[in-house]
Amino acid sequence: MDDARSPRGAHPFRRLGFLGSPTEAAVVLEALLDAGHDVVGVVTRPPARRERRGAAVPTPVEAVARSRGLAVAHEPGALLALGIDLGVVVAYGARLRPPVLGGLPLVNLHFSLLPRWRGATPVEHAILAGDADTGVSVMEVVDELDAGPVYATERVAIGPDETVTALRARLAEVGARLLGSLLGAPGGLPMPVPQRGEVALAPRLTSADFFLPFAGPASYCARLVRLERAWTTMPDGARLGVLEARAIPGVVPAGVPGTLDGTVVRCGDGALALAQVRPAGRIAMDAAAWARGLHLPEPVVLGACRP
Repeated sequence: MDDARSPRGAHPFRRLGFLGSPTEAAVVLEALLDAGHDVVGVVTRPPARRERRGAAVPTPVEAVARSRGLAVAHEPGALLALGIDLGVVVAYGARLRPPVLGGLPLVNLHFSLLPRWRGATPVEHAILAGDADTGVSVMEVVDELDAGPVYATERVAIGPDETVTALRARLAEVGARLLGSLLGAPGGLPMPVPQRGEVALAPRLTSADFFLPFAGPASYCARLVRLERAWTTMPDGARLGVLEARAIPGVVPAGVPGTLDGTVVRCGDGALALAQVRPAGRIAMDAAAWARGLHLPEPVVLGACRP
């Protein structure tokens, strides 16, 4: 990025633009506003329907912006006309391109300790990998994905049973404090430091990535459940969401991986104890009550019929 358009060593920022969409970005936006930062415009994803016949719902960032009387746009180029000193990016959900990239100084609050977990789903990948900790990084936005030099980081421990929603919420609070302190520093942003270390990528996950691999370790299945989108299938192919579960090391029920014994599922290594499930077309329910009402021939093998 050209030095004249870079936030490096700049004066304290007076007029900010904000680019973001999900709940954690809305938390950061509110924190900046509550701290007195002058956010003059917001760019977020367009409203989307949550249900096929439902009304389009604005993003959490748009809801906060409109409640605070801020200008809202759905194209990044709208910021170019606002005379902002700096654009702040938090989980915007799309790569920024010229003329915004290169035309505005931009910083990004990323939910990982870069260069580990560059990409769209860093929190999910940190949990899946069994990382003991993660964190937040404030970096300069460059053309390469999440590769910009870093102004500051803060490490955050990952709880052993922490869900992705809970971890994101904590990272948003930590990141908001870190970002606010950097933007409010009398001397402006410090000189950023190039990223060092092994790069790990965190590509966007699809529905297929959340299918429980019972032939693998129970510990991995339990981590996948903590991402809150895990699923498997019944013997007839019906989908079964698994909302809460825990690994039971050293317990190996009889049968092939996926065999259900009460609420315990055999895995390739250990077993997974189901606590809460969502059968197809039904609401979430206690796994024990669900299992009692199955009335299926034994044995029940989950995941054998994958769509």
